[in-house]
Amino acid sequence: MTQSKTILVTGGAGFIGGNFVLRQMRRANLQVVNLDALTYAGNLDTLESIKDNPAHVFVLGSIGDRSLVDYLLERYQPDAIVNFAAESHVDRSIDSPEPFIQTNILGTFQLLEAARRYWRSLSPKAHKAFRFLHVSTDEVYGTLGSEGFFTEENPYRPNSPYSASKASSDHLVRAYFHTYGMPTLTTNCSNNYGPYQFPEKLIPLMIHNAMNGKPLPVYGTGANVRDWLYVEDHCRAVERVLEDGKAGEVYNIGGNNEKTNLEVVETICSLLDELLPNSKYRPHRELITFVTDRPGHDLRYAIDAGKIRRELGWEPAETFETGLRKTVEWYLENQNWCQRVMDGSYRGERLGIEKP
Repeated sequence: MTQSKTILVTGGAGFIGGNFVLRQMRRANLQVVNLDALTYAGNLDTLESIKDNPAHVFVLGSIGDRSLVDYLLERYQPDAIVNFAAESHVDRSIDSPEPFIQTNILGTFQLLEAARRYWRSLSPKAHKAFRFLHVSTDEVYGTLGSEGFFTEENPYRPNSPYSASKASSDHLVRAYFHTYGMPTLTTNCSNNYGPYQFPEKLIPLMIHNAMNGKPLPVYGTGANVRDWLYVEDHCRAVERVLEDGKAGEVYNIGGNNEKTNLEVVETICSLLDELLPNSKYRPHRELITFVTDRPGHDLRYAIDAGKIRRELGWEPAETFETGLRKTVEWYLENQNWCQRVMDGSYRGERLGIEKP
């Protein structure tokens, strides 16, 4: 982006969206309008370093608030919309699926409608250049056996309320391209990890619990496999798709790092043993406990990121080992951020078990 541009980022106080916004603020000639509802996973502490940056405009609100989105589009005239806003935790969707329907399906619909109206009002040059980028997940594809990879051609087979709601939003985005010609893009990523992740997710929860001598609950036998993607690599991929992706296309983004959940937890324990040599909880792996598996738990996800590599030249820069070390070190150095997050309604309890 060489000339001055404006992008509307939704969900830009969350984990991935927040990292994306912070990255954009290191670029020249770019204004970010950041719309976030600040639900449990949204955290302004993540954006503390740019709170006084005039190129960052934070707006408290929901993508489902059509009048607010219309106003922001008219007021700031963005060149693109990047939609990170979503309810995103499988366990929470099991406990309470309705917010996932409201935000991920109905909210995305309202955002698309506002974007379509705005896009149609643009000058021919701006109309041609505009992009709507929707950030989604590999969980829409369902589960894999011990072999094979998800490609952009895989059928959708979601197995949780969360993944079903994201699949629905993906279909809406696709429909707005094919029906209205609106220049949409969709990215489906594998499991992200890194700084500023809400500590109900596996990696930050294990770090937090292990540091404090609490049990490390692993679902089932810990054999479920995920492809792990460092969040900064994901943000670079979203940039590449936004800049040079072909309208109407889907791009899968993966880290080429397949690990079982148990391997992930054991690696965290080993890193903490090294980085906290005086911890009274060493060896930390003795804190591992196996708990009843959650309903609809997909066995394996694995992304084939060949398309984005071939067409846009993107590759992950971090291995799982380098990315996880950076992540553990960040959480150790930013315990105040973690504590402020944990002071909210979430206390590190296990989610995703249906209540009788």
